[in-house]
Amino acid sequence: MTVAAEKYKEQVYKMGLRMATSGLVTGTWGNLSARVPKENLVVITPSGLPYATLQVRDMVVLDMNGRVVEGERRPSTEFHLHLAIYRARPDVYAVMHTHSVFASALAVARKPIPPILEDLAQTVGDGVPVASYARAGTEELARAAVEALGNRGAVLLANHGVVGVGRNLEEAFMVCQIVEKSAKVYVWADLVGKPAILPPDEVQALRDSYLNSYSQAAVRNYAVNDR
Repeated sequence: MTVAAEKYKEQVYKMGLRMATSGLVTGTWGNLSARVPKENLVVITPSGLPYATLQVRDMVVLDMNGRVVEGERRPSTEFHLHLAIYRARPDVYAVMHTHSVFASALAVARKPIPPILEDLAQTVGDGVPVASYARAGTEELARAAVEALGNRGAVLLANHGVVGVGRNLEEAFMVCQIVEKSAKVYVWADLVGKPAILPPDEVQALRDSYLNSYSQAAVRNYAVNDR
């Protein structure tokens, strides 16, 4: 195994611990992965093991066809979802799948999150759509998620949870945090009035600014604040 792949195994392991203590997942549910640049390899969390007991050696390395290249554990049952996103989105190098409460509630209601907050528009784009329902772990779910995701930073999986993507693990984690915060704000705002949605030109300006200038500082700041 290459030095780069070993480095990404360590990063996925550490981010798995952070995800598990963030309130975004419960028990053994949720999963994450990172694509190893220039190597056509993906490091993904294993299936069915509590995050608190994981070790770096438990991470599984796959090729882009889903073949296990290294690892004694079974890869996450959602490996089809992760690989489908990487194949469709060359700009994505990390995928995180969570089951946070408010975002999952909207996924159950099949209700997308519109661009109501600046940070959501920056990190995700024109809102968080809901993918068509398909059973967890299937290629059908992978196709539905990729279709709904488009070029955005996140998608809700109907009756399931959230997928956030990023150019690195920090960004994918930040996206999932912002989606959950936005889901809470949207639900609460809808209780007291009609949520105001940012206009399309403002959403595009915010998104462009984030991708072209603001994002690196934002990712660093979230990483520091989360420790």
